[in-house]
Amino acid sequence: MGEATRRAVLKGGLTVTAAGALGLAAAGSASAAGPTIHPTSEWKARAATGAIVVENHKPTYIVVHHTVDPGNNTDYSLAHALQISRDIQNLHMDKRGWIDTGQQFTNSRGGYVTEGRHRSLEILRGGRQHVQGANVGNHNSECLGIENEGLYSTVDVPVALWNSLVSLVAYIADQYGIAPSFIKGHRDFNSTECCGQVLYNRLPELRTAVSRVLGVAASRVDVPEWPLLKPGDVGPQVLTAQRFLRAAGYGVPTDGVFGRSTKDAVVRLAAEHGLSRDSCTAARAADESGFLGSDVWPLIVPSGKSAAAWRVELAH
Repeated sequence: MGEATRRAVLKGGLTVTAAGALGLAAAGSASAAGPTIHPTSEWKARAATGAIVVENHKPTYIVVHHTVDPGNNTDYSLAHALQISRDIQNLHMDKRGWIDTGQQFTNSRGGYVTEGRHRSLEILRGGRQHVQGANVGNHNSECLGIENEGLYSTVDVPVALWNSLVSLVAYIADQYGIAPSFIKGHRDFNSTECCGQVLYNRLPELRTAVSRVLGVAASRVDVPEWPLLKPGDVGPQVLTAQRFLRAAGYGVPTDGVFGRSTKDAVVRLAAEHGLSRDSCTAARAADESGFLGSDVWPLIVPSGKSAAAWRVELAH
């Protein structure tokens, strides 16, 4: 396949089926031109209120988010994509007190990609550094975040958004030499439902799609991630967590029900360890206080086993 064809595939954000039909799996690396990304100047971003930090290294992970917009807007226009970029920046700066938009890039339901934090596009094109964002608590120096417009806890993403996500992630992975296995969801780092259960369940499919676009062997993620437990959950994983919390000195029942006392214990533990509870969501702040996920489990599992071993055990 010629370079012009590879460029068209990435820029158009074709589905994995279409990419495979074009023989992209044998084509080699993605085009340096990348997908269309609308810069901050196009959506008339406000100036950042502080210095943009540029990490003098490549990011380790590409992190997928959703904006938690419960309406799942049906305006798929470019004008709407530019407006949500302004809305997100206003929320992050005015409500969260951040210097700028938290994520580096935003993907609309219509499939339009915009630059989030200033200089993210410029630095991405260089391929050697990355702009530090504010979208993954305690991990922003190693993560590059993509906000996907919408709420995907129970419904699937639009085809246009999915195709542009594949295209964007493939370009980022190609620029930085990031293996598809390092494409993660926000919940893999913090105790949050983000990027929504439905979209999170499609991350293996996203890794496979990106692998095919890049023409590399699809990598497997053999070790499961930490389970996410929320107030109201019941079952053996909740019971295990309660036993670990009790052993750590928190007076919770061991009834397998994630009730008020268990939630309060998790909130207290998170505060004691300085875990970030800032939500990355754009449209509204979800109440995720007391969620027990990837940043809490390592604080309560007994020593003697590796984190990977505990994750495997908790998954069964």
